[in-house]
Amino acid sequence: MEKREKFSSRLGFILISAGCAVGLGNVWRFPYIVGKNGGAIFVAIYLAFLLLLGLPILVMEFAVGRASQRSVAKSFRLLEPEGTKWHLFSYVALGGNYLLMMFYTSVGGWMLAYVFKALSGHLHGVTTQGAQLVFNQLLASPGSMFFWMILIVLISFGICSLGLQNGVERITKLMMSSLFVIILVLAIRSITLPGAAEGLKFYLVPNVEHVKEQGIINVIFAAMGQAFFTLSIGIGSMSIFGSYIGKDRSLTGESLSICFLDTLVALFAGLIIFPACSAFGVNPGEGPGLVFVTLPGIFNQMPFGKLWEFLFFVFMTFAAMSTIIAVFENILSFCMDMWGMSRTKAVLINAVLVILLSLPCVFGFNLLSFIKPLGAGSTIQDLEDFIVSNNLLPLGSLVFLLFCTRKRGWGWDNFIKEADMGRGLKFPKALRFYVSYILPLIVLIIFVFGYQQKFFAQ
Repeated sequence: MEKREKFSSRLGFILISAGCAVGLGNVWRFPYIVGKNGGAIFVAIYLAFLLLLGLPILVMEFAVGRASQRSVAKSFRLLEPEGTKWHLFSYVALGGNYLLMMFYTSVGGWMLAYVFKALSGHLHGVTTQGAQLVFNQLLASPGSMFFWMILIVLISFGICSLGLQNGVERITKLMMSSLFVIILVLAIRSITLPGAAEGLKFYLVPNVEHVKEQGIINVIFAAMGQAFFTLSIGIGSMSIFGSYIGKDRSLTGESLSICFLDTLVALFAGLIIFPACSAFGVNPGEGPGLVFVTLPGIFNQMPFGKLWEFLFFVFMTFAAMSTIIAVFENILSFCMDMWGMSRTKAVLINAVLVILLSLPCVFGFNLLSFIKPLGAGSTIQDLEDFIVSNNLLPLGSLVFLLFCTRKRGWGWDNFIKEADMGRGLKFPKALRFYVSYILPLIVLIIFVFGYQQKFFAQ
């Protein structure tokens, strides 16, 4: 059997895992819901839930990967008791990774397109209305959407083709290091703008009135949902990195470092957005409109705005690509583990496959815009996102929870032995009842609440 590839350093594992967790939702969703739901009050609730919900499942994903030394393709089959069928989940997890890339590649393509637009000056001087027109023109052009999607796919698979250490680890470490530098520079620039103080107050100062407006239950569920989904747990995209690390460090401590970096990026994104929006009297909003419409209009009002605009979209591209590369690596590892493919063959097959699978999302904004699968105003992208975010991630997380705590699964003793192996923080054994019974119930509540919010919320 071919020797398993390994990360060359602990830093590589942490940065790549954090890169998978750090997604565009950290930028266009997290800051907005923080301000909307009470500022620092929401952040405190969110951090509590991140430790109580996300961290235990992240440790379990890493433990399954490290113990099996395989991707999700073979991990359950190798660890499950004889006669059980946990391994059937591997195909669901693979489907989840493909589904995620079916729409995330388009969004990554948008970011790359805007790097070139910012660099070439196409965004310089445009008003908010002009920025909206530029974004609408991109979405309405099948050729442009197709080109940028293919480019981000080929670049990302090209990096993966170089191997784990020479490609994925080396490039992702460079991207993530650059990402932290850029976001720090942008945050300093934003909070030093005249009029930025009001935005900082909205973002960080505890606001009981906002909590009352939203309702404490809604604030709690918003924090719970954000904490759960931010780490991309549930479809094996994290467990693959567990299979690439040694046993010299305990997994709880490593997982805590990843949670910290993911949260740091999200918090700093708010330090960019809210002070800037406050300084120029703009509603921050959320979603793609914030990134592609609101912020370009703000940058154009700043001194050296072209530079800040370019740096911002480089930061966004790195955030998108770090996730894409991580998920591509999981898909490739699945193919290599399950079917014995070489890395080169797996890259060639999956590059073509992902491009083809991404076409419905690409054309869903133009040629297929008449398809509204979730009702008026929805797109094919919305459906794909809903399937992954509201179904596969929570239900997949439930599978990892049950597998690591049930006697008919891998079992608590095996999980604890693997998680606690090595130096560092140990998994609290007092949490056994909580992760075995209470946390699975919470995950089910999040799953049901996601449907309620999607289809029944006023």
